[in-house]
Amino acid sequence: MIRLLSYIYPITRKVKSDFNGILEITWYNGKKHLNTKNANYSYGSLQKILKIGLQKIDLNQTKNILVLGMGGGSVIKTLQQDFNYKDYITAIDIDPVIIDIAKEEFELTKSGNLEIICIDALQFMQQNNAQFDLIIIDLFVDTEIPTSFFSDSFWQDIMNSVSSKGSVLFNASLHESDNKKLSNIITQLNNNNYQVEKIEKVNKTNTLLIAKLSG
Repeated sequence: MIRLLSYIYPITRKVKSDFNGILEITWYNGKKHLNTKNANYSYGSLQKILKIGLQKIDLNQTKNILVLGMGGGSVIKTLQQDFNYKDYITAIDIDPVIIDIAKEEFELTKSGNLEIICIDALQFMQQNNAQFDLIIIDLFVDTEIPTSFFSDSFWQDIMNSVSSKGSVLFNASLHESDNKKLSNIITQLNNNNYQVEKIEKVNKTNTLLIAKLSG
């Protein structure tokens, strides 16, 4: 019934989060979305944006993926359903409320190929010793990326965690004011043998960085 009514008008349930403020679970035109006050977190424009980036990565050569900033899990659903990805995914999110929403509202379930860890992505990267063929970075709080995720030390941890022919997909920014920070990241990646593609105004909003480690 809710799905049918959502074609007439949006139906929203609000949930309070200590990390993300008020989260909105909204049925609209027969589909369920996870939003904050100003941004889509999952199953809307964000899902389209990351799918565009994933189309530029050879997932056939990708055997394990790290997702930093799981949200409602839409990028995981995209990987599994649109790209038929069946290998291992480690998903990180700091917010236990969002993890519960992903499981209960969007039926994202832990399985043999999916591990969900509730931890700050910065802390996880500082402690991580594993390597991944693809790291997806989507670490917004509403419309902002915390400054720590632009830092040299964070990106050094990222590069230390990429396998020998791995890639990084960074949902980089909504704001032109972050361009200098992005330029610094691109320089750091280039200096460490990454080929970097910067795509602006993806879905008319976000900037994506796609970095591939060259031989």
